[in-house]
Amino acid sequence: MEHLHTLIDYGVLGLLLLLSLIAVAVAMERFLVYRAARVETFADRKELELHLTRKLHLIATIGANAPYIGLLGTVLGIMLTFYDIGAAGFDTTKIMTGLALALKATALGLLVAIPAVTSYNLLLRKCKVLLIQWDIRHGREGI
Repeated sequence: MEHLHTLIDYGVLGLLLLLSLIAVAVAMERFLVYRAARVETFADRKELELHLTRKLHLIATIGANAPYIGLLGTVLGIMLTFYDIGAAGFDTTKIMTGLALALKATALGLLVAIPAVTSYNLLLRKCKVLLIQWDIRHGREGI
């Protein structure tokens, strides 16, 4: 069962760190795009909306799924702990190590999800503001 230690440490936690980097990179890129966006250069509202919402789904997907990946790490960690108890008997050191590993996966999943969901909501708000500005400049009511 030693491979599960490695799977949790490098697989689950590594995946969560990778997803965190992707979410931060996409959020920063979208922030820069929104900052440079000039609504008056777009003749069509749908074209502007496509430009503004590009890649936002990645942040939302990461934010929605990171807790589940952390939960997977938790389940694997608890399974490993029960296996160690069954194989070697009741050893509090192994139990605490396994539970700590499980909690580490859960915590990292939440640490990835919370900023991703927050970033998504902030960027979505900025996107809506830019679309409303386009509507105002073109004399149209918001949809």
